[in-house]
Amino acid sequence: MARTILVVDDETTLRETLVEALESEGYRAIPAADGREALTSFRTHRPDLVLLDLMLPELSGVEVCRILRAESAVPIIMLTAKDSEVDKVVGLELGADDYVTKPFSLRELTARIRAIFRRAEQAGSSETPPTIDLGRVQVDLAGHRLLRDGETLPVKPKAFELLAFLLRHPGQVFTRDQLLEHVWGYDYAGESRTVDVHIHWLRAEIEADPAAPACLHTVRGVGYVFRRPA
Repeated sequence: MARTILVVDDETTLRETLVEALESEGYRAIPAADGREALTSFRTHRPDLVLLDLMLPELSGVEVCRILRAESAVPIIMLTAKDSEVDKVVGLELGADDYVTKPFSLRELTARIRAIFRRAEQAGSSETPPTIDLGRVQVDLAGHRLLRDGETLPVKPKAFELLAFLLRHPGQVFTRDQLLEHVWGYDYAGESRTVDVHIHWLRAEIEADPAAPACLHTVRGVGYVFRRPA
């Protein structure tokens, strides 16, 4: 069955171009022209991925992303004409999985979409135990959940994916660029702060003392490593 992608953009020509390009790649593409229509279409069609413009009428892309993330772990790629690091980090902190700045090539966009779907498939076939116990916190890799004392914690999808990657490689030190490559799946040069933002969020959720982490360690001048707490 073809994967479904929700295409949300108020620019008619771009929206129609994206729908046509995605359908030519074998996807089922659902168009939406504003934020409210996007939410209605998402709840009706339950797509496998959302392409979401940042600047939308009715509801902004930021607000739509926040609402979608509260309801689902669906992958979200933000589309925007803005190119500042602050804008990108804000989108990623809200839970977006990727960020594409207009104008972009259709080849690049479809490559990123394939990378997201490929990583999801690889995560599903991993031989890592489905649940990892970190004391009070349990990481449910199969269910894509964090639990503390049995209660589910809110989790940003990309942050969870970063944690899952580190858990699958205990004791191995990764640079920020390596984590961007493995988790984000493409050349994300110049945005290494993105990794720091997600590590900071993860520590706040899983560490008893985020200032003195027992699991997610910084290797000064190199990057990050996961070590099981003693």
